[in-house]
Amino acid sequence: MKKILALVTGGFTGESAVSLKSATVVEQHLDRKRYEVYKIYIYPGNWYYESTTGEKFPVDLNDFSITVNEEKIRFDGVFNIIHGSPGEDGKLAGYFDMLGIPYTTCDAQTSAITMNKGYTKAVIDGIKDLHVAKSIHLFGKRPRHTKKVLEQLRLPYFVKPNNGGSSIGMSKVKAEEELEAALDRAFQEDGQVLVEEFVSGREFSIGIYRSGGKITVLPATEIISSKEFFDFEAKYSPGVSEEITPGRMDEREAERVTHIAEEVYRKLNCKGAVRMDYFLEHETGRFYFIEINTVPGQTETSLISQQVRAIGKTLKEFYTELIEEMWH
Repeated sequence: MKKILALVTGGFTGESAVSLKSATVVEQHLDRKRYEVYKIYIYPGNWYYESTTGEKFPVDLNDFSITVNEEKIRFDGVFNIIHGSPGEDGKLAGYFDMLGIPYTTCDAQTSAITMNKGYTKAVIDGIKDLHVAKSIHLFGKRPRHTKKVLEQLRLPYFVKPNNGGSSIGMSKVKAEEELEAALDRAFQEDGQVLVEEFVSGREFSIGIYRSGGKITVLPATEIISSKEFFDFEAKYSPGVSEEITPGRMDEREAERVTHIAEEVYRKLNCKGAVRMDYFLEHETGRFYFIEINTVPGQTETSLISQQVRAIGKTLKEFYTELIEEMWH
């Protein structure tokens, strides 16, 4: 008997376009012998399933079901691929928890904490061998913020919306006079902003997931961007950044980051597949935490997809593992 699966996509933020791309790939690679799949679009005030003929069937929010040709369809589980709100910030997880429907991503508490870059850094601070760049967490736009940053941090800085994703609203500040505009840009995206001292190092991203009760750390990808940093354009435009999987680390570095990644996954109580971004500092060889994505992109060229292929697994096998894990 096939399990009935809702593949949820869309979302309430600018990242919905990326979510739709990820969902298209996931849909292509799901095991149809095991699962009957319905793609559910979630937009503000508009949750629906669209049939192959283009007919839209609304979702009954009382029990997250759909009625197609007079047949009521309930779901055994949810494959969540919504980046940003409400799929990555805990709102959707809390809703599914109340209905008792399992899902492939982190629980509501972990999703909410990890969506907040400042809080995440506070939780993972203290993990052996993992360093955190000096930063200031700003709440609400205030004129005195600029002075506070200039007094407490040394240039250059990264200025980023605290709860944003896909690097929208993020800037690198090299001179004092650029700070004001960078803060304005970040505050347009979010009421909280994180300003971090710049770490000079090579950038990597590493996937981590749990399957059969065991945590697997995938090979890291090294990101060489022709841009100043791995911004929205570098992430989603072909040719702007070069990605090497597995990234160039010696055996000891690869071993150390595997331990670090596993510990971060445990300490944040993650579920499903997540992606941790980090710097390997040039002078010291120290690992610096950048951020964690609890609903990482799943397009064909996404970092996780590259890393899964690097260990000789197909995306179909990988997605099956993620789905089966949510029922354990």
